[in-house]
Amino acid sequence: MSEKKKSGHCLCGAIQVSATLANDEAHVCHCKTCQRWVGGPFVSVACTPETVFEGQDAIAVYPSSDWAERGFCKICGSPLFYRLKSDGSYYLPVGLLDDTEGLTLTSEIYIDRKPSWYSFAEKTNRMTEAEFLAMIAASQNKS
Repeated sequence: MSEKKKSGHCLCGAIQVSATLANDEAHVCHCKTCQRWVGGPFVSVACTPETVFEGQDAIAVYPSSDWAERGFCKICGSPLFYRLKSDGSYYLPVGLLDDTEGLTLTSEIYIDRKPSWYSFAEKTNRMTEAEFLAMIAASQNKS
């Protein structure tokens, strides 16, 4: 895939984002933290660390785990990003972007934490909580 530049903004427009997608894949996280953060599954796209946010004064950052932090708009509460501390890469909520054409849902993590009342029709790569945490631990050991 060639580089895909995307732009978007929060609900109130105080924050604009310009990002380059790492690929054309959308990912879903079913962990309880994401459920509380966005009110359901967190559907995101991976972006490069060069992601740029305008309106920095309106961004709040919450360190949600040992390996990542989450950003949101202080004014309207829109989720803005999930950022890995190790390499600075971003996962942006797909709803933040102005254009999501061409994305394909490819993976789901914390599949064992997914509520039973919904499911996605697409066949995806699925990881349980234990599988995902083992992958994170392995990647941190490589650093």
